[in-house]
Amino acid sequence: ITRFKEIVGCRQADNGAARVLDKNMSSRKRLVISGINLVEGGTLTVFRECISAAALHLSKDWEVVVLAHDKSLIDATGVAVLEFPLSKRSWLLRLYYEWWYFGRLAKKLKPDFWLSLHDMTPFIGSCPQAVYCHNPAPFYRITSFREVWQEPTLLMFNLFYRYLYGMGIHRNKYVIVQQDWLRREFERLFKVKNVIVSYPLTAVAQVKSTPEKPPKENFIFLYPALPRVFKNIQMLCEAVKILNLQGITGFEVRLTMDGSENRFAAYLTGQYAGTPNLAFIGRQSHRQMMEQYTDCDCVLFPSRLETWGLPISEAKSYGKPLLVAELPYAHETVGDYDKVAFVDSRSAADWAENMRCAMMGRQVFSVAHIENPHEPFVRDWQALLKLLTA
Repeated sequence: ITRFKEIVGCRQADNGAARVLDKNMSSRKRLVISGINLVEGGTLTVFRECISAAALHLSKDWEVVVLAHDKSLIDATGVAVLEFPLSKRSWLLRLYYEWWYFGRLAKKLKPDFWLSLHDMTPFIGSCPQAVYCHNPAPFYRITSFREVWQEPTLLMFNLFYRYLYGMGIHRNKYVIVQQDWLRREFERLFKVKNVIVSYPLTAVAQVKSTPEKPPKENFIFLYPALPRVFKNIQMLCEAVKILNLQGITGFEVRLTMDGSENRFAAYLTGQYAGTPNLAFIGRQSHRQMMEQYTDCDCVLFPSRLETWGLPISEAKSYGKPLLVAELPYAHETVGDYDKVAFVDSRSAADWAENMRCAMMGRQVFSVAHIENPHEPFVRDWQALLKLLTA
């Protein structure tokens, strides 16, 4: 048992924050931000931006301690990092950390507030805490057995994740979600009233300057997404096939996958790898994604379910035209924007037609506007952290 505790325990990253386990070394209050299960995609972006905002806006009065899978995932300075390299090994280990180990760790860290950024409520005694919930799987309606075969974990998450959400949820001072529709679901399912809608944005969302590009041969569409069933990637593949049948050329649809990621990715590449004007470009680094956004002419986002949809916000920051799914989450994420069109998420023909109009310069984009959710509501990370640490 002692050896097991040594193996699965945390280790301190060598990042200049010495003796983090000794609360007496600092007179500041201590905030723990836990994200040991966040290693890729939009959830990792959420984790990083929360930490960066905490380091920037709380460092005067608060010491920030980060619990992460690996220190290389954290790019903020001035925070202490505890690594949990086995956190992705199995769900049993994940539950061990959340429901037992973190309680012991909290006794050593003596935090003044604990923010869990990955859906589950840890059992940490009487410390004030909040949980940030952003896995949409429990709210996805599975439509066929093929979806389960293509992504076996989807069924497990769909059936059981709401129970993981609900376990200990009333221990939290706040439950945090990214959109108003999700708040209504949590209030209905778990009878909680302390739900904050918090947009996962930085305090100042400015349009990034993009250099003048030389004329290029193809009109570039980009869909940044991990290969998940609900991302609706096959809808774009079918739209490309329709455009090809219509004899339309001079365009390219880029998908950020290569077929090696999972069973669903292998299925997609097997079905569509030889399709003209469709490019599987593989997973991109942060720098590569910046280049992709700069290079593309239009961003596509047909996903059928999201708790936010960060590529929509990223595309807005680059001032890129958007074709997005005609669904409630997309309207809230797009917010106020003047270059967007909402497209039926179930119709490849509609996607093909809107893509054809976009590349031919026809009027397809319009102005979108949406009202803010009711309180409690915060618009960015700075405002959320201010509310949590008040």
